[in-house]
Amino acid sequence: MKKALICGISGQDGAYLAQLLINKGYTVIGTSRDAQISSFRNLLNLGIKDQVKLESMALNDFRSVLQVLTKIQPDEIYNLAGQSSVGLSFEQPVETLESIATGTLNLLEAIRFLGVLIKLYNAGSSECFGDTGEVAADETTPFRPRSPYAVAKATAFWEIANYREAYGLFACSGILFNHESPLRPERFVTQKIVAGACRIAQGSNEHLYLGNIQIQRDWGWAPEYVEAMYLMLQQEQPDDYVIATGQSSLLEDFVAAAFASVNLDWRDHVVIDNSLLRPTDLAVGRGNPAKAKYKLGWEAKYKMQDVVRMMVEARFSN
Repeated sequence: MKKALICGISGQDGAYLAQLLINKGYTVIGTSRDAQISSFRNLLNLGIKDQVKLESMALNDFRSVLQVLTKIQPDEIYNLAGQSSVGLSFEQPVETLESIATGTLNLLEAIRFLGVLIKLYNAGSSECFGDTGEVAADETTPFRPRSPYAVAKATAFWEIANYREAYGLFACSGILFNHESPLRPERFVTQKIVAGACRIAQGSNEHLYLGNIQIQRDWGWAPEYVEAMYLMLQQEQPDDYVIATGQSSLLEDFVAAAFASVNLDWRDHVVIDNSLLRPTDLAVGRGNPAKAKYKLGWEAKYKMQDVVRMMVEARFSN
């Protein structure tokens, strides 16, 4: 029975990945900074909390990382931890860089120190590409990060590549484009939109305040994207992969789809608030997942309209 250690198991991706690996017969261990006080709400929502072993680990503390790896001796590590909000990274740039870049480095160094075969998956981000215009980004597209979050993710990506090349570690990054689910917290704009539309449909008199709705993003379904993470660690050779649907949509279209799904016209309920604009933002995000399809056999089944529908349905089923 394989053992998988999921760093950041309390988040959206961590919970879905835990569910996937449990179904594949893995022993799953999840980490949090303080496992005794964390609620692990997403694991509870999926009904799997009692099937996961939980450990406290501070990724920015090398000693803590080394202790947990020595104790658990995992076959695979999935590093999904770190500050995960692009918007918040402008307010907390130091915390963002340390939790992502230093945390990734500590995992790599601990694996190298132990000298055993542990396969490491690192959560990269499409934010690293910056603005690619109308070109769909692939694994050869240069990074031009435009947020502290993207800078941190780009740093972690190159740490992974360096340890793979210099020390022969089985380490790879999944460069994931936007992927959503009902487990997203409302500080993410997609869940904010869905939650707002559902409340208004149920009688709330509120308006939904949004920033720039002319940005375009490549939105996918999170439960599908964790399958790609798993597949990356089942390959004979470690490599990096872009994971995306290959289709981009305006945020305005996401808003329109969310309100249409509850039989409302978004223009009656949405207010554009310039105070919500970011210091810098990407106009277009679009990924080219051809390599993942060819080498992993992975392809996104669900596109933006499907994602909106499933998120709205989950709101009304709770």
